[in-house]
Amino acid sequence: MQIYLPIAEVSVNAFLLLGLGGLIGVLSGLFGVGGGFLMTPLLFFIGIPPSVAVATGANQIVASSFSAVLAHLRRKTVDLRMGTVLLAGGLFGAGIGVQVFARLKAMGQVDLLVTLFYVVFLGAVGGLMFIESLRALRRARSPGGPVPKRKRHNWVHNLPLKMKFRTSGMYISVIPPFFIGAGVGVLSAIMGVGGGFIMVPAMIYLLGMPTKVVIGTSLFQIIFVTAFSTLMHAITTQSVDVVLAVMLILGGVLGAQIGSRMGTNLKAEQLRILLAMLVLLVCGKLALDLLLQPSELYSIGVSE
Repeated sequence: MQIYLPIAEVSVNAFLLLGLGGLIGVLSGLFGVGGGFLMTPLLFFIGIPPSVAVATGANQIVASSFSAVLAHLRRKTVDLRMGTVLLAGGLFGAGIGVQVFARLKAMGQVDLLVTLFYVVFLGAVGGLMFIESLRALRRARSPGGPVPKRKRHNWVHNLPLKMKFRTSGMYISVIPPFFIGAGVGVLSAIMGVGGGFIMVPAMIYLLGMPTKVVIGTSLFQIIFVTAFSTLMHAITTQSVDVVLAVMLILGGVLGAQIGSRMGTNLKAEQLRILLAMLVLLVCGKLALDLLLQPSELYSIGVSE
């Protein structure tokens, strides 16, 4: 069943869009990531222009993240104070990112640069995740080996403007969480991602937050930053396709519930290595598309 997307100006199978939304929703429920780092390039593959994919993909992240964060709030694994600091930085970064995106779109370079950003980020994140997953699998097979401990105190804990975060059991400066949030906000606006794949490791290894509250707090920040990015894109670049967003959201909300249930039955190490392989596969396909000669060398566009 074909459905016409007015802003993207293409016709796409409705069930394919529902399936994509569902797949990303499952990943959100399993790993605590918004899923935009896979959703946006997958939209490229089915013919959605990169500028529309970036601006619209954030809608689906809001829906699946909201669905997942409700479960974390019930379990009391969301540090609202830390989430607010990350959110302040995220909104600041998203405002900058949207202006950069609008400038690139006006120059006509946004499609190429967004794809290049994805090749670099997915390659780096997928590679690091794959290596870390292999180490975790080896440690699981040799239970007698030494278990690496996360460092609780580093240079972050010596910075000024300290605040007490009771849910996380921490007393640290607000400066690092603010700048982590700002970096994620910029990525959210330029790449259409939630940023959980960068924020979660930073919160664990840089800030020293307990793992049990990291996922819920990350999702809490992602909801507001991606919603703000979408609103700014709608106002400044008019690239948000509402029909596409609704189809992705319907699939994403259902998928998030399935993913959160699946996560209780599967081993974390095996899931992480599968996700890393999927990320590297998408990265390889994007890189190949950049290197190969396109089927249509010329395209006709309307000058603005």
